Amino acid sequence: MRTTSLPSDTSDQSDPSDPSATMPSLAVRRLRDRQSHDPADLHAILAEAIVAHVGFVRGGHPLVLPFLCGVGDLGDGPVLLLHGSTGGGLFLDAGTVGVPVSATVTHVDGLVFARSTFDSSANYRSAVVVGNATVVPEELRADALRQVADHLMPGRRDEVREMTPKEVRATQVLQLPLDHASVKIRAAGVGEAVDDGEDHSVWAGVLPLAVRAGDAAPGGHLGGQAGGPVGRRGGGPPR
Repeated sequence: MRTTSLPSDTSDQSDPSDPSATMPSLAVRRLRDRQSHDPADLHAILAEAIVAHVGFVRGGHPLVLPFLCGVGDLGDGPVLLLHGSTGGGLFLDAGTVGVPVSATVTHVDGLVFARSTFDSSANYRSAVVVGNATVVPEELRADALRQVADHLMPGRRDEVREMTPKEVRATQVLQLPLDHASVKIRAAGVGEAVDDGEDHSVWAGVLPLAVRAGDAAPGGHLGGQAGGPVGRRGGGPPR
């Protein structure tokens, strides 16, 4: 069973026979006190994720694409699951051996208004996961898709029919291990020096930000069904 650890520093000066030897250092170089080495912080950030931005290189050019995602476990430890199509470019790039990627998830929890723009900041929780993303084996694909669905729409599978074999074949999932990751967090108030010449009559503080579900907008062919989506992502019933 693989466990997640957040290294304080990993460089490519280690044994070349070690797969992690080619991994970049994920140590925070500036404001190091904001880096967390607690795996619980990583899992908490990913648990709230809806989209992961995934960076990779194709034809010598860096690309970053958004993917619906989920956190799951297919038997070898926690992984980030990236949802897509069997014809998607990154899924084709992965082939049978996988593709090196960097996946990021960021939650902005507030804007920090200081009395100068230089001292202003943001409160955030950010995770970077680096590794080799591989295609989920065919025999595990349906399970991976169920885990993504449960992550994004908890409780929804209890209300709808099961996936058909055709639907499973048309969809694909990449899995990215969480054993090489970095977390950076700011959760603080205004940081400013009292002698910087600011006008202290100007308001300073933190404006909280959050992603919240709105009222559900019903779709077509409702029949006699009432109510809105269930689970933590759902809003209230339609008005």
